[in-house]
Amino acid sequence: MSTNVDPADATGDTRTPERPDYAQYVVCAVMAVVGAFLIYDGVSMPGGYAEVDPVGPRFFPIVIGVGLLLMTVVLAIAIPRGYKGEADAGEDIDPDMPSDWRTVGLLIGLFVALIALVVPLGWTIASALFFAGCATVLGSKHYVRNIVIGAVLAVASFYAFYSGLGIPLPAGILDGIL
Repeated sequence: MSTNVDPADATGDTRTPERPDYAQYVVCAVMAVVGAFLIYDGVSMPGGYAEVDPVGPRFFPIVIGVGLLLMTVVLAIAIPRGYKGEADAGEDIDPDMPSDWRTVGLLIGLFVALIALVVPLGWTIASALFFAGCATVLGSKHYVRNIVIGAVLAVASFYAFYSGLGIPLPAGILDGIL
């Protein structure tokens, strides 16, 4: 007795023999450029930052750059073989729906406004407005709550950078109060 079993079923390979997504080579190119830049930047860094540190500041950019180049090779090999990332089962999205360019444009506009307003208004006010604006653009109808949460996050991040990391963020019009 003979049964006709597809060899792909026996191995558990669930790939479909469809045309590879060649647009993923753009991702490969970006990964290769960033990886090469990180390696170049790590190698060309001047030494002597800390004499007692055996690793030094060059180690991590080089490791990340090499990792990116290795992942570029893996992805470049996987693309023509037809491998695709598995869709997230928990996501409640329809991949066939068109992009919401209005939302993307509004978020980009809010980000540009943050960049423009962070010096005159200060980090706390600009980032609180940024958070409230982003939450509103993404669908939240609780405007007061958005501003309150944005203000709490802005003040917390201001002091985390200023006191915790020693990096002063611009206080803007709240200079002397914060």
